[in-house]
Amino acid sequence: MSMMSIRAAMPRDREAIRLVEEHAFGQKAEAGLVDALLTDGDAVLELVAEEDGQVVGHILFSRLVVRNGAKSSAAVALAPLAVEPSFHGTGIGGALIREAHLRLKNAGETLAVVLGDPAYYGRFGYSHERAAGFTSAYQGEALQALAWGDAPEKGELVYAAAFGTALAA
Repeated sequence: MSMMSIRAAMPRDREAIRLVEEHAFGQKAEAGLVDALLTDGDAVLELVAEEDGQVVGHILFSRLVVRNGAKSSAAVALAPLAVEPSFHGTGIGGALIREAHLRLKNAGETLAVVLGDPAYYGRFGYSHERAAGFTSAYQGEALQALAWGDAPEKGELVYAAAFGTALAA
């Protein structure tokens, strides 16, 4: 019987992560985003899911800043989340999100933002209502937020530079 495990990503996982991202999204943009976030030092938490020693899932949270006038608050952005297509529907994506949330909350993070399917991410506590007070180039129903404790409710979301370059490529 196989068993899925979740652990912190390591340098030896880079190629496997790249392949999971490319297979999950059918393009190279998200893999390039991961590379750029890591190169720039903007990654906050990166986890992989393994099944029988093979990386089959990946999640990355990067530093995000909420700017409200002269005040800036740290937050995190969930992007990307990827699971090998042959493992879709097995709960790996949800397990990665739940484990990441636990680690982020324990590390003192108070706000996570995601741009994605509201029906999917809503299952993990994300909502557009929580993100509605933020200004962002990505503002819309797909922009969702999840707060733990005392987190900003309004301001401008300033993403890591890689979001402007890697996804535009």
